Amino acid sequence: MYLLMTTMIIRTRLFLLSLLMCFGLPVTAHASTPPALSSFSQLENAGLLVLDAQGQAVLSKHANRLYIPASTTKLVTAWLALQYWGETHRFQTDFYWQPTTHTLWVKGRGDPFLVSEEIALIARQLKQRGIQRVDTLVLDTHIFQPNLVMPGTGRSNNPYDAVPSALAANFNTVNLKKVRGKVVSAEPQTPLTSIGRSLSARFKTGTLRVNTGRSPRLAEHYFAEILLALLQQQGIRTDARLVWGQVPARQPLFYRHSNRKTLGQMIRPMMKYSTNFIANQLILMLSAEHDGRPANAEGVQRYMQETLARHFGWQGFILKEGAGLSRENRLSPAQLVDLLQAFRPWAHLLPEVEPGVFAKSGTLNKVSTLAGYIKEKGQLKPFALMMNQGVPYKLRNRIARELARQ
Repeated sequence: MYLLMTTMIIRTRLFLLSLLMCFGLPVTAHASTPPALSSFSQLENAGLLVLDAQGQAVLSKHANRLYIPASTTKLVTAWLALQYWGETHRFQTDFYWQPTTHTLWVKGRGDPFLVSEEIALIARQLKQRGIQRVDTLVLDTHIFQPNLVMPGTGRSNNPYDAVPSALAANFNTVNLKKVRGKVVSAEPQTPLTSIGRSLSARFKTGTLRVNTGRSPRLAEHYFAEILLALLQQQGIRTDARLVWGQVPARQPLFYRHSNRKTLGQMIRPMMKYSTNFIANQLILMLSAEHDGRPANAEGVQRYMQETLARHFGWQGFILKEGAGLSRENRLSPAQLVDLLQAFRPWAHLLPEVEPGVFAKSGTLNKVSTLAGYIKEKGQLKPFALMMNQGVPYKLRNRIARELARQ
């Protein structure tokens, strides 16, 4: 009997909440309001907007107020990239070869997924095309401004603080482990290089994944080390000096490598694991193509502001970068929901964070956000939840579960 009464009370609360939502009323606490939404209604610095499948607002609180979006900013970056390039686009890296001097140029275009397996494929392709020795390796990285560090990036050695670079290996991170005091690569497909060894002093035992540091030049150097080591595995002599410079204007293209992953296949893990490096690479490449000059932080902000204002008519928002690390970023729940309406063709790229809820979360100190779709009977209901104050752990997920029950 107790269980039956409890079930009836819960159903009654959810029914009353659904009536509240149907009339598009603001979120306010009532005795019948589910607990997570009741807690949310008491927050001072928080906003929410939920639409039904037809695009009508059914639940709203401070929907037009600007908040720090944290990593829900990646929704903006993903939309910009997908609508510009398309989901099946593949990023390319160009190689030029001068056989008389045994000089190999690598022209970086910012591909965010040049992992060791991809670089090994490049090495095999270069071997098959007849390269037997490399005396000089030239890195052409002018697509990005030198010494580029995006707003919000911290100074830690954590992977989420990896800097962007025009040529990058393994997301500009190094995965190491120590076995009986000896440093080895924690990935069998990744050679241990001098830069990797230099980073091993940061730990005494176990496994450690760290970024390559604050310098994009060092990150590009690490890419070169990986490439040269994998060329050696193919039997190519690589006593090469490493230099930076631009490919000569009339140098013919020797090999163009297209990444095996499509843009959609890159965005899916970016959303699931909230990879800041991928987001920053994408927005920098977009900015470089838009401006026709080396990408930089100011150009990124200008590109994002102008493009979004033109397409959506937004006003007052601020986006300094594309990953969501900057606390200066500002978006409203209504703006995020606008974006989600346009993002519908790519909703399948979002992770399922709760049963029937496909969304991107965002977390900074005293910032907790969640934006995406509630999927019911094949229909998508966009929502954006933004809390810019200290809240209980996973409150956003509990709210999402309650919304999904409607």
